[in-house]
Amino acid sequence: MADTVRKVDYFSIQVPNTPAKAFGVLSTLVSSGIDLLACIGVPRGRRAQIDVVPTDTRRFKAAVKKAGLSFTPEKTGFIIQGRDRPGALSEHLKKLGDKEINVTGIDSMSAGERRWGAIIWVEDTAVRKAARVLGARSAGQAYAARVRRVSAKGRKKR
Repeated sequence: MADTVRKVDYFSIQVPNTPAKAFGVLSTLVSSGIDLLACIGVPRGRRAQIDVVPTDTRRFKAAVKKAGLSFTPEKTGFIIQGRDRPGALSEHLKKLGDKEINVTGIDSMSAGERRWGAIIWVEDTAVRKAARVLGARSAGQAYAARVRRVSAKGRKKR
């Protein structure tokens, strides 16, 4: 099965680098019913940066506004998911490099049960080109594909 590449929006917030601050932000999102595809946190001196990738950008923006959280404006990245194998990430990086697209960040890991995933960030000016090169689907296209798969499974059980 080929890897799935999805274009996603991500947002960042800076919080004090002290115990439970990240938990406070994430628990606010959870209580608002926000589902995250990814969450990454890194220290930034006396502060910490939390990057989140929501499954539904519109719901996320509404919840953040209501909660009074100050996330940065959205940026775009790519989530890649697939069957784990040697060189899985490098295949995608090669595609981007061959087209002279600079990757500005990567987070990748095994997802267990022979699955892997990664988030790749590129420069804002290269997002469209990277989407074409990677064969990325929008969140709406990915959702429609998921609905079709679930419907097909339901028909098979009948």
